Amino acid sequence: MKPIPQDLLSAVVPLLKLLSLTIIGLILAHQKTQIIPKSTFKLLSKLVFALFLPCLIFNDLGRSITLHNLALWWFIPVNVLISTVLGFLLGIVVVLLCRPPPQFVRFTIVMTACGNTGNLPIAILGSLCHNKDNPFGPHCHQRGVAYVSLAQWVSVVLVYTLVYHMMEPPMEYYEIIEEENVENGMDTPCRPLVVEAEWLGGIEETEVSRTPVFANTFKSFFSGSKSSPNPPDDEEIQAHENETNTESIRCFAEPKVVQKMRLVAERTPIKNIIQPPTIASLLAIIIGSIPQAKAFVFGQDAPLGFITDSLAILGGAMVPSVMLILGGMLAEGPNDSKLGLKTTIGVTVARLLVLPLLGIGVVALAGKMHLRVATDAIYGYVLLLQYATPSAILLGAVARMRGYAVTESSALLFWQHLFALFSLSFYIFIYSKLLPLV
Repeated sequence: MKPIPQDLLSAVVPLLKLLSLTIIGLILAHQKTQIIPKSTFKLLSKLVFALFLPCLIFNDLGRSITLHNLALWWFIPVNVLISTVLGFLLGIVVVLLCRPPPQFVRFTIVMTACGNTGNLPIAILGSLCHNKDNPFGPHCHQRGVAYVSLAQWVSVVLVYTLVYHMMEPPMEYYEIIEEENVENGMDTPCRPLVVEAEWLGGIEETEVSRTPVFANTFKSFFSGSKSSPNPPDDEEIQAHENETNTESIRCFAEPKVVQKMRLVAERTPIKNIIQPPTIASLLAIIIGSIPQAKAFVFGQDAPLGFITDSLAILGGAMVPSVMLILGGMLAEGPNDSKLGLKTTIGVTVARLLVLPLLGIGVVALAGKMHLRVATDAIYGYVLLLQYATPSAILLGAVARMRGYAVTESSALLFWQHLFALFSLSFYIFIYSKLLPLV
């Protein structure tokens, strides 16, 4: 056992490294210095999301994955679902205690529930595993990235299905939100850096995405709501009925609730799930699970080893780039927000202080029930880390896509990432002391 001062130092130093990179990014992007323009940080954020992160995921996940490991690591995506459910429950508590403006109730719950399971955990692991004498062994970074990669695709699926519909403008406040969007210049091409971080060309912001589709379609269940200024769904449902008339002659008529569910499903942006990090994860799992293909692509003697070495070089730029982007985001400062100080504090405390405590209990219980790989310390560390990160940056992109709480999401992400610099230092130290026990 190391003395407490040495343990504290080993836990804080990795965060200090990341903090140093963040401060450099802040200085480079600050309005008073303007050494690097905002457009450069936007380009860098796209490079991270579309190039550096997929290269890192493919290289490290592909080297680590096997069919046996895939069967052993099943609890990692399940843990993401558990953390999201606990976050939803905490979000409801925040709503009851802090009473945000009515139009931001769903937004408050979502921002408490969905954490950053990709960029930030990989950056933390990259700093933690940088030293050869790290507590997790020589394959710390490779296995850590593999674990995070398995968790990330679950979050993306959740965001573009369940969260996408929770982030639609509430019907009863649609007119208010639409007016706010015009006042805030929603139609201008300039987006906050925090939104640009995970905004690709394939993510469309259309009139359809900005209307309350789910509530309009199932408005019979929302009897107290006012109708939206764009009530397209009855006509579209009738069109669906006309299209299926031919099939109905041959079989039973499709129930109306099924037609409505199909309409909602068609307006769910499933195609946005297929993003570069997700594609990289799928390719790595497929190639890594086939021994012959893995031997052909990965390893020093592999015929295509020069390609994976090139990808490893590109992946090495991921961690410093992410922290520089974070510094650029902090340099922008918080946007104006109508969420309220009490709710902002409530979401931040619930997400960064309370949820990690619940995560310790979940991971400890999973260890006692033999649901996780108890012999791999970095496995447990990644599970714990999934509860301690701020809200997902991808939520800012979805808010922009739906035209709902855009400035509020940017402001809340700003304050959460700022506070996370301190909360993560605290919990990394706690995790280093508790990991042998859980």
